[in-house]
Amino acid sequence: MMEMRIEWRIVGEIDLDRLAVWNSQLIEDEGHRNSMTVPELRRRMKKWLEGDYCVVLFEAEGTCVAYALYIEIHDEIYLRQFFVARERRREGIGRIAFGLLKDEVWPTGKRLTVEVLVKNEQAVAFWRKMGYRDYCLKLEM
Repeated sequence: MMEMRIEWRIVGEIDLDRLAVWNSQLIEDEGHRNSMTVPELRRRMKKWLEGDYCVVLFEAEGTCVAYALYIEIHDEIYLRQFFVARERRREGIGRIAFGLLKDEVWPTGKRLTVEVLVKNEQAVAFWRKMGYRDYCLKLEM
């Protein structure tokens, strides 16, 4: 079986509406308590893009299928959001997109970090499969 061809590009303001909707779906899918509306998420995403964050959009056959929002801080790349379109999950897109980030987008030699909600077992399993290891558990009351 031939591996799917995925291309990436840095997002522009034209992509903000899609990113805000996907960010809302990400919040819902992971069970996060963030209650921001899609317009609020759009404003936040725009602010991040005007700052130090970068967003990469992944496309397969001319269709947007995923995105990654990250920031590079000194010796670290912190992956804040990673989302695959709901209707395109379980096709290997996440694995391929993450490989592109590591191989083509991010500089080598940096520590890669991502935060995952403990109850989001699918995401925890995915990131462990990508090579991440448990480092810290944040507790709250």
